[in-house]
Amino acid sequence: MMIRPFARFVAVLLVLGAAVGCGAGSGPGPEAPGGYTVTHAMGETRLPARPARVVVLDSPHLDALVALGTVPVGASVSAAGAGYPPYLADRLTGTESTGLIAEPDLEAVVRLRPDLIIGSAVRHRPLYEQLSRIAPTVFSVGSGTDWEEQARVTADAVDARPRMEELLSGWRGRAVTVGREVGAPGRTASIVRFRPESFRLYGPRSFSGSVLTAMGYDLGDRPWNEYSMIESAPELAGSIDGDVVFFTDRAQDPSSGSRAAVARLWGPLPAVRAGAVHEVDDETWMVGIGVLGAERVIDEVRERAAAG
Repeated sequence: MMIRPFARFVAVLLVLGAAVGCGAGSGPGPEAPGGYTVTHAMGETRLPARPARVVVLDSPHLDALVALGTVPVGASVSAAGAGYPPYLADRLTGTESTGLIAEPDLEAVVRLRPDLIIGSAVRHRPLYEQLSRIAPTVFSVGSGTDWEEQARVTADAVDARPRMEELLSGWRGRAVTVGREVGAPGRTASIVRFRPESFRLYGPRSFSGSVLTAMGYDLGDRPWNEYSMIESAPELAGSIDGDVVFFTDRAQDPSSGSRAAVARLWGPLPAVRAGAVHEVDDETWMVGIGVLGAERVIDEVRERAAAG
């Protein structure tokens, strides 16, 4: 991971001095008597009270925090110019950018004077010491894969674990109900993301894959990588063999890239013959990782694959 030069960051930190992390501007959060300790990927972090100014550096923590009713003062984005996921954007009008998820802007983080920073070890481990000097910092282990871990770590960080467990139980129950409505149990599914030169299949431990699995779809037994996905060349279009296919194409151009190449080959596939191929929203299925994103995925499946 590339890390920005820290010269200006250090200068800003020195200027702000003790003001960093004091929560100025929003007032303190509700007192947690005696404070609380969060156990996370990097060890333990002590917080004296529930935080009022939270910065999140990754998508799963952003969704989780908003689901818990807290608007972060700062959050990172997936790509330059991408902004926040559309399904969250109207709740984040006052949230300032802290750079890219893959390369957070530490100067921006410092300027926001957070009293809590949440990130992921898989992405931000090299930054942990620097971030911890700005404010108490909590990291999940992963990002996206096994996303409920990230939701729980976020909830622990803001002392709201019981509420998160309610939210997780709620989406799972709705997944089962809607899954039955659309005839998911007993059917196979393929989740495909078209990229310029290749396509990805997503497995049961990926975010969208976990939602479809909870609905009753079978994503197949494949040699999934550590991120529960497989990167494939267009000529392997035959591996898109689910009874139903949900695909995303960030470029939204059926005439170019791997989407066009696969389209020339997938005519014989079961879902194509059955008219069960559905384009879905990339920002929700691939970036909207969390309880709120899961609800949106369930909504899209219901809209596009309702049992007839």
